[in-house]
Amino acid sequence: MNAPVRTRDAAYVEIEGLRRTFDVSRPWLNRMIERQPRQILRAVDGVAFTIRRGETFALVGESGSGKSTVARMVVGLLPPTGGDVRITGISMTDPRQAVERRRLRRRIQMIFQDPYASMNPRWRVRRIVAEPIRAFNLIQGEAAITGRVGELLTLVGLHPDDGAKYPHEFSGGQRQRVAIARALASEAEFLVGDEPTSALDVSVQAQILNLMRDLQDRLGLTYLFISHNLAVVRHMASRIGVMYLGRVVEIADGRALFTAPKHPYTRMLLDAVPDIGMTGRQRIPVSGEIPNPIDPPSGCAFNPRCPFAKERCRTEVPELIEGVACHAFQERRLPL
Repeated sequence: MNAPVRTRDAAYVEIEGLRRTFDVSRPWLNRMIERQPRQILRAVDGVAFTIRRGETFALVGESGSGKSTVARMVVGLLPPTGGDVRITGISMTDPRQAVERRRLRRRIQMIFQDPYASMNPRWRVRRIVAEPIRAFNLIQGEAAITGRVGELLTLVGLHPDDGAKYPHEFSGGQRQRVAIARALASEAEFLVGDEPTSALDVSVQAQILNLMRDLQDRLGLTYLFISHNLAVVRHMASRIGVMYLGRVVEIADGRALFTAPKHPYTRMLLDAVPDIGMTGRQRIPVSGEIPNPIDPPSGCAFNPRCPFAKERCRTEVPELIEGVACHAFQERRLPL
């Protein structure tokens, strides 16, 4: 498959005001008896960013920050409560663009954290990889489909004969290679990886990440990469968005974020990484725990853990300005 000609600066994915809430209330009768109100969890609250063609945009943050929920809304597995996702200008939510959206879906695929859970254990790998080809009617004839499956398995570092095996006969890293081959079978252009290497050994992680980067260079792929591992993100991402309690608090180029983080939460995340270089710079350890998303703090959600919080931080939600959602940054109160 030849890589299509792309303009790298063009916005491939545009996300505006994305929100998702979940009703986590107890059953109606229990609430009536115990006189409890409904409980609404705001998993994602007003997220906005763009992804350029051919780049890797990563979302990082602690567990419960809303990263995976964003990923599922982007690919259409979860409908948003509000906001919009546009891929190549086509809305993933507008009912008037349903026909265009059906054509677009072939070009969007997701790579999950646990590849074994996303595969039918009763199917041989050749059938698993061929399923998107048949579903989208991309190739006619069983011989041609079998040949294409062999090409895809070779592309991800496996042998065409591996198509005769079942998923349980592979290691975790090999299963993730099969998942990538299946994603590419539909001639996808945009891949969303939801913690695709977190269940793998470190050495195998590096192999899968290098494979993904190689495929991106060869095929011109665009990635949305979800991870809590800063080392992985540093290796993969050209731009990074940091999420905290459902909101994006900082967006920056990969190098800039790691060398000069601006938001206090980003600084705390990086300060938690061991200083192998023993630079001796002052570090602020991460303190406290992420608040309950059902009852988040007023104002900036990070204010109970922030050493620079003032009264404005406790009452007013900061907007994302100059890539940072922080009153202390905007008021130039943060130390350099």
